[in-house]
Amino acid sequence: MGVLRVAGRRFNRFSLTKYANHRKNSCEYIQKRKLSSNCSRNDSILPVLIIGAGPVGLVLSVLLTKLGVKCAVLERSMNFSKHPQAHFINNRSMEVFRRLDGLAEEIQRCQPPVELWRKFIYCTSLTGSTIGSVDHMQTQDFDQSVSPVSVAHFSQYKLNALLLKQLETIGFSICTHESLDDRPLREREILMGHNCVSIDATDDFINVTTSFLKEGKQTEKQIPCRFLIGADGAGSTVRNLVGIELRGEKDMQKLVSVHFLSQELGHYLMYEKPGMLFFIFNPGAIGVLVAHDLKQGEFVLQTPFYPPQQNFEDFTSETCKGLILKLVGREVEDINVVDIKPWVMHAEVAEKYLACGNRIILAGDAAHRFPPAGGFGMNTGIQDAHNLAWKLSAVMKSIAPMSILSTYEMERRPIALFNTALSIQNFEAAMAVPAALGLDPTIANSVHQAINNTSISTILPSTLQKTLLNGIFSLGRAQLSDLILNENNPLGSSRLSKVKRIFEEGKSLQLQFPAEDLGFRYCEGALVPEVESPGGRGPEPPGGRRREYIPSADSGSRLPHMNIRVLTQVKTKEARISTLDLISVDKLEFLLIIAPIDSSYRLAHVALTVAKEHKIVVKVCVMWPNGLVDGDARTKTSLAPWENYVDVVEVRSPLSSSSWWDICKMTHRGAILVRPDDHIAWRVKSAVVGDVRQEMKRVFKAIVGS
Repeated sequence: MGVLRVAGRRFNRFSLTKYANHRKNSCEYIQKRKLSSNCSRNDSILPVLIIGAGPVGLVLSVLLTKLGVKCAVLERSMNFSKHPQAHFINNRSMEVFRRLDGLAEEIQRCQPPVELWRKFIYCTSLTGSTIGSVDHMQTQDFDQSVSPVSVAHFSQYKLNALLLKQLETIGFSICTHESLDDRPLREREILMGHNCVSIDATDDFINVTTSFLKEGKQTEKQIPCRFLIGADGAGSTVRNLVGIELRGEKDMQKLVSVHFLSQELGHYLMYEKPGMLFFIFNPGAIGVLVAHDLKQGEFVLQTPFYPPQQNFEDFTSETCKGLILKLVGREVEDINVVDIKPWVMHAEVAEKYLACGNRIILAGDAAHRFPPAGGFGMNTGIQDAHNLAWKLSAVMKSIAPMSILSTYEMERRPIALFNTALSIQNFEAAMAVPAALGLDPTIANSVHQAINNTSISTILPSTLQKTLLNGIFSLGRAQLSDLILNENNPLGSSRLSKVKRIFEEGKSLQLQFPAEDLGFRYCEGALVPEVESPGGRGPEPPGGRRREYIPSADSGSRLPHMNIRVLTQVKTKEARISTLDLISVDKLEFLLIIAPIDSSYRLAHVALTVAKEHKIVVKVCVMWPNGLVDGDARTKTSLAPWENYVDVVEVRSPLSSSSWWDICKMTHRGAILVRPDDHIAWRVKSAVVGDVRQEMKRVFKAIVGS
């Protein structure tokens, strides 16, 4: 029996990598062995163990459970964090949430009104003059023409609470070591206060050793599983234990995050200066304030710090309160500093997402770490989970071989690399405004590096180094004084004009990227690439500015949205749904969309037959054109004896007369096969040329690999 043991408590990060490289042959040996048949019959072995109870881990557990895959979650903390963290949920994530028993609707009900967060405000203080503002919501963001749901502004801890509520509804429970009472961890349990400290990967299963505090002593517990998912955040223990390296830009910026409450400040901003982000520049302080909820008065201040001259310990509650007041510009009586955390900005992607025969898998921040500009982190992670869930289900149900999990990395890693580049560009755009005001952040970083990399760091005592650094930064901020930064001062006027041009040209920090959020495409993986472009066409290079989404039915793309009505309920107003609603989240099912013509019915008949041979479930959707409905009888007769079909009718948008096939840039003789994650696995623009059965056999083999 081949065994790979990586013990977290015995190796530091350097030796972990060294050890993983040393044991590479053992891991490769494991990858070549088949899972023991006894494993699947052993009830004590969890099919899937997810490490990390953040949004990615919780969403994955919901999706897997709905698909019939048994799973449990392990979380190192004893309690769920109330630090707001991520807060912007993009269109694609909201589409995923929309189909999780109304989660998107609940988010929209609970989030602040959009009028309170649609803008980014640039100002000298929260109560002082406004340098400029950018409205990030446009008319098309609300008309549901390209998506059935809009973006949202909703703090991560609140999202976690809603996800936990959903998990409770489907039978999950939160437990600690006391409630386990030495029994094995079972499916639909979230085990709190347990830290993964080592991983044993054998031929038969993966054994996870956890450490937890019991009666004042660290105690260990073994949890065996077939698949281990590392969704345990940017500092992923799972990633480190298996020796997977991150590639990219490290230590881009060190910051302090200050979570505080103030109803007084929230009330003021709600009526005088509503916004999501406030970029504040004045001689006393510089910072970015995230208004998580103005009604509740919940904020997070982000401010840079420069160790070792500045220490995290210097940021006491009183110090942070003083910093907040400088940024506010007046006294506020009810500031309550809740939490202070240091963090480091990186732009990195894991060199690989899979280890040990595809049985250890990374997702979310464990696989990629982005600058927060644009909200790509959590959203990319949610879509990792959506991509992974159906593939794990296909393996567990013996529909696809283990090799299909390789397509998870093949598809998701290029998206993470693209989003890394885009988030870096957006972060650089965020720096354009302070640079135009005479506060180029690269100069501040250069000064800091000069102090650390020259004889200054060895000659001067640390206190003098700190005084020197703070003095230089104070001189820089002096350029923000009212004497300089006004229209009557030639220098100030020139700088304000530069800032205005940045806003007008869309070169400042952006919130939304519709073309990337909805239009990302898998060029290879569990799909059939476009015939005219083997391997698929790659995305346009990131431009750093908002680009509108253009619907596409190319293979690998997310299925375009169009409003439709189910034929049997065509007279019922409530029956209007999105094409995205045709894909099931409760069973592993592909969707074949055709027009009501003889050749397409024949194609569907063959597809259903071949799919059954592959143990794949396919539902046929017959898309009737607006106003030309011939009734359900034709489909029933044409597809008999198959009954897994639905007839739907187009609901044309008042803004467009385009038909479904026009939107997809196809003829009505074409067909589209959609995967369980809403992405197109195969399409034919007109009609299949040649042997239809052979084509469908080729298609399903390419998708599931069997």
